[in-house]
Amino acid sequence: MTSKITGVGNYIPSETITNLFFDNHVFMSQDGMHLKEDNASITSKLQKITGIEERRYAGSNQVTSDLAFIAAQAAIDDAGIDPETLDYIIFAHNFGDVKAGTVQSDTVPSLASRVKHQLKIKNNFCVAYDVLFGCPGWIEGMIQANAFIRSGIAKRCLVIGAETLSRVVDVHDRDSMIYADGAGAVVLESSEDGSGILSHLSASHTFKEKDFLYFGKSYNNESCPDTKYIKMDGRKIYEFALVHVPDAMKQCLDKSGYSIGQLNKIIIHQANEKMDEAIVDRFYQLYGVDAPDHIMPMVINKLGNSSVATIPTLLTMILKNELENHAIEKGDIVLFASVGAGMNINAIVYKF
Repeated sequence: MTSKITGVGNYIPSETITNLFFDNHVFMSQDGMHLKEDNASITSKLQKITGIEERRYAGSNQVTSDLAFIAAQAAIDDAGIDPETLDYIIFAHNFGDVKAGTVQSDTVPSLASRVKHQLKIKNNFCVAYDVLFGCPGWIEGMIQANAFIRSGIAKRCLVIGAETLSRVVDVHDRDSMIYADGAGAVVLESSEDGSGILSHLSASHTFKEKDFLYFGKSYNNESCPDTKYIKMDGRKIYEFALVHVPDAMKQCLDKSGYSIGQLNKIIIHQANEKMDEAIVDRFYQLYGVDAPDHIMPMVINKLGNSSVATIPTLLTMILKNELENHAIEKGDIVLFASVGAGMNINAIVYKF
């Protein structure tokens, strides 16, 4: 017995932020000096490296749990289930609910509890909890839900990934242009028909890599020194990902019993277009073959990097036939993979 996805849903915020939004920003270096490049050059370079032309921001009246509720309700409706029959609600995020115009993270009660409340679930034995695992949090939630189902503890779980990264960025840091908001969710149920999760793998690299992504002060030295924002060492992350993620993907695929030639799709965390392409190329090189065309769908160019939400958002778009040139058919083998703060890596091989 394993577990399979029976319903999907996402919420893509309606506020579109183009690269022109950053024309009047004052970008600085880590030591507080103004960058010498003009903003047009900075945004052009960002687009060339990451592929990002646009990103979506949540409305000023929304917080992360609001986005998650909409995606969760859509997944429940798609599965055609009574939410009272859910055994677990697992909510992957990293920064909690942050109201627009503030910098304080609100995580009590848990965001999973908030979504359960919004869903009006009365069943006290529907357990709701949060997962903080960096960008790979949604995949880790899927792995945990699968373990509950395979052990017999649960029959039906709701796994959510949602984030409002636009609320925790330093406007003086050019990396702030990468981040976006969004939510995705799936219903996972027990399966004995051969479809579902076939294998999985997780790893936490913390000895030297712990602070590649971290919370740090603004690059503007005149800003409040006690306020922290999401920061990253982009070069170290890029190098780390290219070394470790392809190997993790290979280990996971090999554990599944399927070959590289049987793989139909790779759904990878939408972190950086150039980095993701390099990861997939190196993954195929480990098998001595070239990556086929259309193996990896990308939406980062229009949606940006919404952390834990990128994979379930993209999966929903594919299954709802909203992405040109990409489809998933019954029997297809799909590899999910992610990398992020921790530094954490994980992967799942799934048969549809």
